[in-house]
Amino acid sequence: MVVVDDSHGVGALGATGRGTEEESRGQADVLIGTLGKAFGVNGGYVTGTGTMVRFLHEKGPMYIYSNPITPGEAAAAEMAVSILDSPEGAELLSHVAALTQRFESGLIDAGFETIPGPHPIVPLLVRDTERTAALAAHLHENGVLATGLNFPVVPRGEEEIRFQVNADHTVADIDYVLGVLAAF
Repeated sequence: MVVVDDSHGVGALGATGRGTEEESRGQADVLIGTLGKAFGVNGGYVTGTGTMVRFLHEKGPMYIYSNPITPGEAAAAEMAVSILDSPEGAELLSHVAALTQRFESGLIDAGFETIPGPHPIVPLLVRDTERTAALAAHLHENGVLATGLNFPVVPRGEEEIRFQVNADHTVADIDYVLGVLAAF
């Protein structure tokens, strides 16, 4: 059985934003996603066979003891999906892909280590707790919101700064962040 948590992929990966399954041309038996990343709405979902979904309804404590999303959140999620399915959505996906590539190339050109790929969550591998904390503080002081991940959240030697490129960013935004990083 293949279970995929595609919380970061749906709305960001694939030609139409369908996520890891579209990007890899594979299919999961159980697909888990969130509405809280690309769609900007509270909530999440699990897809699978009817038997699997019924099992989760009956046995999943996180489902049984939680509240459903509100009608407003459901409407917002539906609107986000309709935008993704439109020509505007295709333009947004293309824009994010171009900005992600620009940012990754800029990091590499500046001598930083990253893991290149199509996903708009871009890690800057720092590999040192103190330097990661100092770099995260430098970014914050210069108006850049990025998350520093240090031990024990990640193993020693895997410390990183995590950036999230989104459709509201501009080329100027990407270049600004690269400049702030270069000034560190």
